[in-house]
Amino acid sequence: MTYDVRPEITVSGTAFAGWQAIRTTPIVTDNPSLRIECYPGVDVTGVLDAFDPGHEKLHVDTHDLRLPPNERADLLSPFLTDDRVFGTFAPPDTAPLEIADFLDDVLVSSVRDCINTHVRDGGSVLIAGPGAAYVATGTELDAAPLIYADMPRWEIQTRLRAGRGTWLAPEPFDDMLRAFKLGYFVEWRSADRCKMALFDDVDLFLDTTDPENPLATTGEDMRRALGAVVQRPFRTVPFFDPGVWGGQWMKREFDLPDGPDNYAWGFDCVPEENSLLLAFDGGTLEVPAINVVLRHPEDLLGKPVFQRFGAEFPIRFDFLDTIEGGNLSLQVHPDADYARDRFGLSYTQDESYYILAAEPDAHVYLGLTDGTSPQHFFDALHEAQEGGGDLDVARYVNRLPTARHDHFSIPSGTIHCAGRGCMVLEISATPYIFTFKLWDWGRLGLDGRPRPIHAEHGQNVLKGDRDRTWVDAEILEQSEILVRDGTYVEERTGLHASEFIETRRHWFDSEVQQETGDSVHVLNLVQGDGAIIESPTAAFKPFVVGFAETFIIPATVGAYTFRPVTPGQACGMINAAVRT
Repeated sequence: MTYDVRPEITVSGTAFAGWQAIRTTPIVTDNPSLRIECYPGVDVTGVLDAFDPGHEKLHVDTHDLRLPPNERADLLSPFLTDDRVFGTFAPPDTAPLEIADFLDDVLVSSVRDCINTHVRDGGSVLIAGPGAAYVATGTELDAAPLIYADMPRWEIQTRLRAGRGTWLAPEPFDDMLRAFKLGYFVEWRSADRCKMALFDDVDLFLDTTDPENPLATTGEDMRRALGAVVQRPFRTVPFFDPGVWGGQWMKREFDLPDGPDNYAWGFDCVPEENSLLLAFDGGTLEVPAINVVLRHPEDLLGKPVFQRFGAEFPIRFDFLDTIEGGNLSLQVHPDADYARDRFGLSYTQDESYYILAAEPDAHVYLGLTDGTSPQHFFDALHEAQEGGGDLDVARYVNRLPTARHDHFSIPSGTIHCAGRGCMVLEISATPYIFTFKLWDWGRLGLDGRPRPIHAEHGQNVLKGDRDRTWVDAEILEQSEILVRDGTYVEERTGLHASEFIETRRHWFDSEVQQETGDSVHVLNLVQGDGAIIESPTAAFKPFVVGFAETFIIPATVGAYTFRPVTPGQACGMINAAVRT
């Protein structure tokens, strides 16, 4: 089976494909005025022009109603800080920012008067952009249909790289890291809260991910579709990105495009940034995967997980490819207290490396060498950084050989990185940008700039007792066989007792019975051509996955089974869930 880079979810309902079909839906033709709420990143001018090509109506773009740049900067400052990478979700004595906070009250009041006058004089109005529904509140547009133009975060990042501005910073950034930080810490979260507040009232959902081929579906059909998603296994749409250390394995195994020199990352289950492809009758809409998390958190996550994490998907699966590539940056992650105090996070980025494939000399770096104190390491690190010399990493950090199917737990506070020659399935907690790079082997980023180093943060969180003795006792060869029944074996492979994710590996050549136990499961087929996931009660249609494909089993599914596509083939499946 070929790795599916565009997995679709078949749902009931109708899609309208193309601007002509969208403009001629009854929702549009029966109503001369429209409210078009847009997620940041949507081309608002393009949407207005598409709904009214002849400009016969009054167009209102909420970008024109924002506070002046200096006032927006004052609001953003407590959240963004001066760091290129890190901001905070919860600055002291500061409430979360909403879309409406960035609109100028005087301009909004004036536009509301203008809308009322125009409509009362017999005219029609199209108002579009982030905050459109808020601006229309209390005006003659209150009863106008509400259209929501949505966009996945990965598409937004693609547009930022192409030189597009953002809702809060209309001028293109010259630093992609700062652009991402603005979205991650403020813009996207405020837009998500706005979207969920409006979700039940939306009459038409609009997908302009491909601006030349827009699609839409009714609000009723979209709400029904998202409800159906959490009743079955599903995959998010993966995306892949090059990097300075990237390798060639994913390009070959997944048949990825030849454009980039390499692929470093593959994001196969990061619902905050991935999308879903909802295949309606008439077309397939691409929608943010975060919508199903925010809309149906308890059905998806399970009650105990939802009570602990709220409407956040806490497990992340992604790929790191260093085969024929280079070493990742030497790094460390903060513990939960540090993450909460410095960044406003409710949990931190514990993680693990599952080795899907390995070259003969593959290795990982993990833990300080015995006899090395954090002070010794950081003294050597500062000397190398300030003097422009090299750092003898293996003197201070354990260089461990690795092979296919090894699984390394990496609790927060442990120095680590994947070395050259590894194809890593990274199984971790979701706060994925909180990596403190310590040493980057003297490289520049793909943008030609030095990659950010956070040695001060690293020195604050690196745990000095995580040495080779600790690694041998706590990390290496920790797999525990839980069930052995003929050719079937179930093992607990991790993660470390201090981490909240439990991983089980199943070796099987026939049907295996599973139960979610009121917790979402995230799985990946780590060996074998393919597997079929089924419901013992036929509650969902058989779902087929191929090698290395990650998929989600919502908590509400309950009982499910998996078996090889090829009868009798020896397969391996890794399954991650939240410990409760």
